[in-house]
Amino acid sequence: MSSSRPGMNDRHTPMIAFATASIASAAPSGTTVRRPARRRRPVLPGFGTTAAITSLVIGFLVVVPLAVLVARAASLGAAGFIAAAWTDRARAAYGVSLGASLLAAAASTLLGLVVAWVLARVPFPGRRLLDAFVDVPLALPTAVAGLVYSSLYVKQGWLGAWLVPLGVHGAYSYLGIVLVLVFVSLPFTVRVVQPVIESLDRDAEEAALILGASRSQTFWRVIAPAIAPALATGFAMALARALGEYGSVVFISGNMPFKTEIAPVLIVARLEEFAYAEATAIAVVLLAMSLSLLVVINVLQHKLSRNAVGAEK
Repeated sequence: MSSSRPGMNDRHTPMIAFATASIASAAPSGTTVRRPARRRRPVLPGFGTTAAITSLVIGFLVVVPLAVLVARAASLGAAGFIAAAWTDRARAAYGVSLGASLLAAAASTLLGLVVAWVLARVPFPGRRLLDAFVDVPLALPTAVAGLVYSSLYVKQGWLGAWLVPLGVHGAYSYLGIVLVLVFVSLPFTVRVVQPVIESLDRDAEEAALILGASRSQTFWRVIAPAIAPALATGFAMALARALGEYGSVVFISGNMPFKTEIAPVLIVARLEEFAYAEATAIAVVLLAMSLSLLVVINVLQHKLSRNAVGAEK
């Protein structure tokens, strides 16, 4: 068998050379003949199938419920909508919800940056356990968080017994609302910022230190521009989470109108009164506030991303 191979190759060599010369002469000058690329099969189904599934999911889970909400509120008419959604009690509830959510989102962003930096850059025993505890608020029912915080900060609680004599009231107060909102929103900031910190190039930091920059200058001029888009995203997610929170706040706020009543609690109160149209109107205002804030923050995030890319170039 082995002796027949060379003879076959010698017999077919002129044919192969002739075919190669013919292809080369047929091709335009200055071009190379390439084999046709083998088409790879996509992992997921084609665009039509995936686009249809995406449209159905977004449509039935997001667009249709929001459209029904807006249509139900529009049935009141302009005068009825304003009368239901812009009462003194409703405006006070909007102020409490928005103010506490902004404070909680800002606190979650700052604290989340510190936690994310420690988890990403500082090796210590038990780091993985601490990393796992960050996700506990996502799995824990928010009502449980409200009950725990209220029992801790009441006058007879473990922390309240020390704080209340000092004039710090964590339960049934505005401070308590901010605390539980930080609890439920902190994981969003940590999980957004931590991967960005882990992916940072440490050579740039070392170069800045070698060139004489202080640690603060290195942070503000090298690290901060790189993580600013992630911080804006974390702030937006924390704000959206806090603005619609109900379960944890209802137990610790005291639900006092004009003082500690948030907009979701007022919506539930209107539903218990069978005033469905009024509850829908308040929900639409809350939805408009959330969307407006998210648009503003997304625009800011886009600008920060462009500035970060420009700084790298």
